[in-house]
Amino acid sequence: MAVPKGKVSKARRNKRRANWKLTAPNLVKCSCGAYRMPHRICPECGMYNGRSYANVQANAEVE
Repeated sequence: MAVPKGKVSKARRNKRRANWKLTAPNLVKCSCGAYRMPHRICPECGMYNGRSYANVQANAEVE
């Protein structure tokens, strides 16, 4: 036979919700000295893994 679930107290409910906090993004230093997210093109110089992938100045003029 089915039994109703017991009441979950506020403390127990809030303990479960306490781990939903945001964490700061991991940042690594680019060779140009700017900070960027790992595995992404640098927004300052357009380099990734020693290669130039984006012309950052041309993209800035378009926007």
